[in-house]
Amino acid sequence: MSFFEQHAAITKKLAFLRDIGLGYIQLGQAATTLSGGEAQRLKICAELGVQAKTGVMYILDEPTIGLHMHDVGALIGILRRLIEVDNTVVIIEHNLDVVSMADHCVELGPEAGDKGGQIVFEGTPLELSTQGDCHTGRGLKIRKK
Repeated sequence: MSFFEQHAAITKKLAFLRDIGLGYIQLGQAATTLSGGEAQRLKICAELGVQAKTGVMYILDEPTIGLHMHDVGALIGILRRLIEVDNTVVIIEHNLDVVSMADHCVELGPEAGDKGGQIVFEGTPLELSTQGDCHTGRGLKIRKK
């Protein structure tokens, strides 16, 4: 690979970092200093930076924690790119922007911890906002007004 090809590849990888809301991370920063959400997004960058994979299931746990609203939008765009190339993305998330862009939602509850763990809703975000008598459904209803 020539110098210019290497430079282009590095530039592309750095653009992925910026696009997924990790543009502030310094080159050479130890992985142990990253939060769980940052580490998940870094893994997504690595996946998108190589030959596009298809048929992969990505499971993300609260990837928007600590993100600015602008960066949440960028993350949603990156997740859509994964889906567009025939991957499945499962997200455990409370951010209503992310919930509202999902194809399918499953709400566990009715409360947290020992008072939860049951499926209290399953369907589309629109159905959740109109029919879901649960915390996320109520949040989406208020948000629509």
